[in-house]
Amino acid sequence: MSAASIRVDLQLVADMVEPNSRVLDLGCGEGILLDYLHRFKQVDGRGMELSMAGVRAAVAHGLSVIQGDADTDLKDYPSGAFDYVILSQTLQATREPKGVLEHMLRIGRRAIVSFPNFGHWRVRLSLLRHGRMPMTETLTYQWYDTPNIHLCTIRDFMALCDELGIVIERAISLDSKGTIRFDAGGRLANLLGEQAVFLLKRR
Repeated sequence: MSAASIRVDLQLVADMVEPNSRVLDLGCGEGILLDYLHRFKQVDGRGMELSMAGVRAAVAHGLSVIQGDADTDLKDYPSGAFDYVILSQTLQATREPKGVLEHMLRIGRRAIVSFPNFGHWRVRLSLLRHGRMPMTETLTYQWYDTPNIHLCTIRDFMALCDELGIVIERAISLDSKGTIRFDAGGRLANLLGEQAVFLLKRR
């Protein structure tokens, strides 16, 4: 795998991880990010994936990945077991995002979370013009078959962090291609950012 072979948003996540760290990647899919972190940052990485097909593919590449559900299985992990717990483009598909976020920062010293921003101007305009749930490059499902059950905006997520006493160390908003647009804490990020990446720690 070459350095150029992962998505730009995953590259931003990887850039937030210190070399030789202990990492848990939730919803890791086939383990693309874990493999990158192992090769280029020498992390001690573990993964959890709901899809058995994803688990098999990751294990076939020599990665330590188990089948599990972030909504129910994080309670079994000891506190402080990892340096980073990562949840990439999956928060909106969890049943209890608040509880998942709390567990992530119990298990890890830091958490990295990325998600599509439902506050983007195209989403707002689509709802205004058509009165139907929008589809965009980052929200690609019809409302009736989407795995996304808790869509949120950047401002929603920041408010939840404030409620839980979570420190936002870094926040980046991106367009659909993964190009960095703004600091996600700025006023324009919620309107112009199509997705966001947050680096978090406990207060």
